[in-house]
Amino acid sequence: MSADVQHTLASSATLEGTSLHTGAKVTLTLKPAPAGHGFKFRRIDLADQPFIDADADKVQTVERATTIAEGSVKVHTVEHVLSALTGMGVDNAIIEMDANEPPIGDGSSRPFVELIKKAGLAPQDAHRKIWEIREPIHQECGDGTLITIVPCKTFRVSVTNVGPEGRFTQYFSSEVTPELYEKEISPARTFVYYEDVKPLLEKGLIKGGSLENAVVVRGNEIMSKEALRFHNEFARHKALDLIGDLILSGKRILGHVIAVKPGHGPNSKLAATLKREYARMRSLAAPFVLPRGETVLDINDILKILPHRYPFLLVDRIIDMVGDTKCTGIKNVTINEPFFPGHFPGHPIMPGVLQLEAMAQVSSVLMLRKPENAGKIGYFMSADSVKWRRPVLPGDTLHIEAEVIKIRGSIGQTRCRCFVGGEVASEAELKFALVQQ
Repeated sequence: MSADVQHTLASSATLEGTSLHTGAKVTLTLKPAPAGHGFKFRRIDLADQPFIDADADKVQTVERATTIAEGSVKVHTVEHVLSALTGMGVDNAIIEMDANEPPIGDGSSRPFVELIKKAGLAPQDAHRKIWEIREPIHQECGDGTLITIVPCKTFRVSVTNVGPEGRFTQYFSSEVTPELYEKEISPARTFVYYEDVKPLLEKGLIKGGSLENAVVVRGNEIMSKEALRFHNEFARHKALDLIGDLILSGKRILGHVIAVKPGHGPNSKLAATLKREYARMRSLAAPFVLPRGETVLDINDILKILPHRYPFLLVDRIIDMVGDTKCTGIKNVTINEPFFPGHFPGHPIMPGVLQLEAMAQVSSVLMLRKPENAGKIGYFMSADSVKWRRPVLPGDTLHIEAEVIKIRGSIGQTRCRCFVGGEVASEAELKFALVQQ
């Protein structure tokens, strides 16, 4: 398998079982997805079958498992299936479920590895984007958790597990490749200390837990029917969870992750830090040193799609496109903008309404690229949930994200955000009509 290109599943594959925390019966199906799609969960048990991105921004709770949510729609315990997909070299997949939590299987990620092998892998016509960590990233939590990522030419994890009173202190370290992941990491099962079982049950958790899908530790004894699969199985499972939680950053990395006493809370917090740092790095680098392949549509392409012209064209290029649902544009804000002389002279700030217009233009690019919309023009109908969070100044590079929420006939609705240096500058939900010019 080439590590240079993205991979998806060659076919769909289905797994049935019981969820760990809810105890519900669930059918999970892994499906292929286009290049640049990433991982998305889909709740097919709900009327509109909504998608939830596997994204650090969607993390809601992290007690004993990682839960992501989009509004009121949730998916619990996402880490095992995401770990398997990441470890086995999958970049893009749809994870369909008819309940709100994947099956627990035997408490490891091996059932998902077998599902991925059953589906097979297919290379895609797009380069895999991997972030090579160049400077250490460090995080500490008050409970003694330490996680550091240091530069490394491979992706490696080193984990120290520390149990109550120092029980079952274990260490595990390995490079993460599909071969090593399958053999050394995926068989490691989730575990729980006996004294934690009652409090978890009182909180409505582990309803589907049993000695068949978790290792239960009482004192210094193992209560589960099967002996430990490795002498350091707990540390290996912590590494499994860490891999699944960190991919919520949206980026594969080259780096050595060194974790002492990791958990879902610190893991997902670090994933959010990675996402924020990557966005900041790209903002500082743009527009001059981004690789040529980063430009999806240049200004000449945009001029063919949008009717806007100077001084009202507020998109310089499109740098990312995910199918027909999401794209990212760039606006390089310079002191030569025609609105600066009259907008707070002596303290120039890009007007918020023009940021809103930039969002609308990126949304229009997303919609008007579709063949059935060729020759049309987008008219504003409404802007909801509009927020301006920080000023945009001369010299800033505005990254404008637009994602389709809903399309009905000629009416489109998008969710948009503008970023500067990885920080949200403004956001809004837009509705517009596509009509013939």
